Amino acid sequence: MAKTVFEVLKEKIDEDISSAKDFLSGGSAKDYSEYRELAGLVRGLETSKRYVEDLSRNYMEDDND
Repeated sequence: MAKTVFEVLKEKIDEDISSAKDFLSGGSAKDYSEYRELAGLVRGLETSKRYVEDLSRNYMEDDND
């Protein structure tokens, strides 16, 4: 079965979160400012992922009616 647009978005967001977390955990941030920026990016991506999951769930519920 083909992936839905929601699944593709969630996978891409997960990849970006993982990449940012790997960068942070590797100690690659050159200063506190960059660390904060990346931590904010991760927080924003996680929020975006929840929005996509909610939208997907609502879409599937509407589709079943």
